[in-house]
Amino acid sequence: MKNRDKKERNGSSKNIMKQVLNHIGKYKFYLAFSIVMAAVSVVLTLYIPILTGQAVDCIVGAGAVDFDGIWEILKTMVVIILLTAVVQWLMNTSNNKIAYQVVRDVRDEAFRKLEILPLKYVDGHSHGDIVSRIIADVDQFSDGLLLGFTQLFTGVVTIVGTLLFMLSINVPTTIVVVILTPLSFFIAGFIAKRTFSMSKLQSETRGEQTALINEMIDNEKIVKAFGQEDMVIGKFDEINQRLEKASVKAIFFSSLTNPCTRFVNSLVYAGVGILGAFLAIGGYITVGQLTSFLSYANQYTKPFNEISGVITELQTALACAGRVFEFIEEEPQIPEAADAVSLTAPKGQISMKNIQFSYNPDQKLIQNFNLDVKPGQRVAIVGPTGCGKTTVINLLMRFYDVNAGSIRIDGVDIRDMTRKSLRDSFGMVLQETWLHAGTIRDNIVMGKPNATDEEVIAAAKAAHAHSFIKRLPQGYETVINEDGGSLSQGQKQLLCITRVMLCLPPMLILDEATSSIDTRTEIKISQAFQTMMKGRTSFIVAHRLSTIREADIILVMKDGNIIEQGNHTTLLQKKNGFYANLYQSQFAGN
Repeated sequence: MKNRDKKERNGSSKNIMKQVLNHIGKYKFYLAFSIVMAAVSVVLTLYIPILTGQAVDCIVGAGAVDFDGIWEILKTMVVIILLTAVVQWLMNTSNNKIAYQVVRDVRDEAFRKLEILPLKYVDGHSHGDIVSRIIADVDQFSDGLLLGFTQLFTGVVTIVGTLLFMLSINVPTTIVVVILTPLSFFIAGFIAKRTFSMSKLQSETRGEQTALINEMIDNEKIVKAFGQEDMVIGKFDEINQRLEKASVKAIFFSSLTNPCTRFVNSLVYAGVGILGAFLAIGGYITVGQLTSFLSYANQYTKPFNEISGVITELQTALACAGRVFEFIEEEPQIPEAADAVSLTAPKGQISMKNIQFSYNPDQKLIQNFNLDVKPGQRVAIVGPTGCGKTTVINLLMRFYDVNAGSIRIDGVDIRDMTRKSLRDSFGMVLQETWLHAGTIRDNIVMGKPNATDEEVIAAAKAAHAHSFIKRLPQGYETVINEDGGSLSQGQKQLLCITRVMLCLPPMLILDEATSSIDTRTEIKISQAFQTMMKGRTSFIVAHRLSTIREADIILVMKDGNIIEQGNHTTLLQKKNGFYANLYQSQFAGN
């Protein structure tokens, strides 16, 4: 209920605008400069009709034209036009500076938030939607913000300035203009409310579409392998149709603004022309003044068109900004204590006492989990899928925090130490490989950026990756993309193993580390692991029980609990034991 109320507050256009203004407030100098330039630009622009009216009044009739007066007026107009162009360029430059610096700050803030969000948020939300918020929504917000600064300042100042100039010429005609013009605001406000809701729906649906595209790119092989192309296309078409409907409605409401306000403006212009004509006939104003007034009437109503368009565009921008700010205001991971200690030279003594944890409060997973590991011991964790093996690793690395109980390393609760020092103390090789775009060497030295070439090659040889790396076009300088390009799954896993071999941290986590490697290489890697694990506390998650025979402790898990514990020999001796049955089922043919 609390989160829902928070999201509703964050989603209101008033609150979003407040957040936008807070970000703009960092650039007060550029903002003040832009407003000043807008005022100067408007004053110079509005002075042109005065000069035009004076030029008209210099033409009294046939043979009675003051050419010298007209020439002086024209020279003044040229100077003012050039000066106006320079001022507008300065104003637009300032506006661009504000808009793009604000967008830079927002996107930087969003990405920083991504790095400190708890993993449960990333695991529980579509990755494509997160990408859409940081990229597409921020871009849309940028466009609306830039348009707003460019036209909103000048529009408001133009309205005020024009009003003052018109009052100086003739008050009754100005009153006619002022009475009729507010109709534009009522029309724009009516349309803007509907545009905001439609734009928000459009942005959300676009995020859903981005999520599907991202998901399909990552899993295209699976889609093709199971012949699901038609199903995926159908799902995409359904989302695309919803996006099309939302987009059409958003564009329809936004497109109503201009013609409706132009209709009101035409009424204003016609009213001024008729009333001004009667005043000119009656001798209350000159023809030149009427010319100036018509020009002002046109300029006075024009900003209403622009502001109405800006308001509509801002509604779209605010809808996108709302999604970004909602993401930025998500609860970050639990902050580190002010007196958090750094884990230095850990011995590897690990104690897990009365651990309780579940990803979903309604679905229990780990209950009353207890484990004591001595320095240098090798702990293997086995059990059926979903029993909590990887969850134990997530808790050790503090990717998730326990709901109850404590995990201690060398007697210190991991919640009382910095996350960086904790994770630096573990070397981790997962079943799912992860490589980033860059060279082979860049991927290997991720945990030790200052490693020498000799150290990198030694680690690659220890991981049995050196031979295949040398066969690549540029060897260790071969550039790969984020999914490893043409590398096989086994080769990618060897690179991840090499990464850990290079760092050799005091504690190790091997989660199905050899699952994608052929049997012969696995034997060699296992030998390398045995050497690497000597004197290091190690946790090994494995389905293939042949890889954990040498473990000091084997934990057999089921439904989040340890149901058996011991070494390979003692567990095999248990009659009808879970581990014994599991082992015999794997080696029944031998």
